[in-house]
Amino acid sequence: MGTAPRRIHEAHEPLITTRFNATSTADDVVRGVDLQGRQAIVTGASSGIGTETARALTAAGVAVTLAVRNVDAGVTAAEAIAVATGRALPQVRALDLADPASVATLVRQWSSPLDILVTNAGLVTAGLQRTPQGWELQFATNHLGHFALALGLHRHLAAAAAARGGSRVVALSSTAHMRAPVDFDDIHFRRRAYDPQTAYAQSKTANSLFAVEATRRWQAEGIVVNAVNPGGVVTGLQRNFSDTQRQSLAAAEAAGIFTYKTLGQGAATTLVAAVAPEFAGVGGRYLDDCREAYTVPDDATLAEHPHGVKRWALDPTAADRLWRRSLDMTT
Repeated sequence: MGTAPRRIHEAHEPLITTRFNATSTADDVVRGVDLQGRQAIVTGASSGIGTETARALTAAGVAVTLAVRNVDAGVTAAEAIAVATGRALPQVRALDLADPASVATLVRQWSSPLDILVTNAGLVTAGLQRTPQGWELQFATNHLGHFALALGLHRHLAAAAAARGGSRVVALSSTAHMRAPVDFDDIHFRRRAYDPQTAYAQSKTANSLFAVEATRRWQAEGIVVNAVNPGGVVTGLQRNFSDTQRQSLAAAEAAGIFTYKTLGQGAATTLVAAVAPEFAGVGGRYLDDCREAYTVPDDATLAEHPHGVKRWALDPTAADRLWRRSLDMTT
């Protein structure tokens, strides 16, 4: 997993490819990979892509902890993973990303070097919801909670990197990031009209910007962070979709903007970022279909570039600004 850190991506560098593609599965990516003795945390691992990611990592020998809001569902998932892989039962820890105290508790309880952190959990709402702090719930869950978790676990990521030559964080973004940048003037929709799709898009852009800035700050310690787009996968994430959101998704599928993937295919790009040698020491990238995505202008449409990443999601100035704003909100 580890090599000497490489510098953050520059525009003229060739895109990183792998032997995997849109039809590859998580099992394809970890086949023949031995990560015995490594430690990983996967958030939102009680169902969907999170469970599949945790299962594949467990199969590769990683000691995986499922960080979940529903502990009972997490225990059920852990038991199924142990049976499916023949490996040790994954640990389960409670984590509510919208609750700073819950994040702090998990951080306080963690005591081992951490080789892989997968910030997989995500939330979609149909209407405006706020945390007790007044934060818009999708941004608070999808970005701020994961930001605080990664910062809290930083020393454990650094310890693993020092001991084993590198550690990795994988942040799950989405093609939805193409709908909106981070609106620094009104992140929490206190003035502008609330649109859940815009709010979700903003949080997914934030996930990518986190990868850019965390890599810039941590790469010298051997920690790299990449953002991934899992593609269209039917999971519990869609359970709160409004009729408008469902219609938008159906129209995108009908237009050929995306094709639904299986859970295994959806987790494959996460596993590439987490274990593939091509991304050892490489961070600040956005991956799609198991390879680095090409960058598109901010006015590009999703229909034109379903596998691209907008400039606003990789902008180093915005990434630094988001980091500082996130620190203000969480510390």
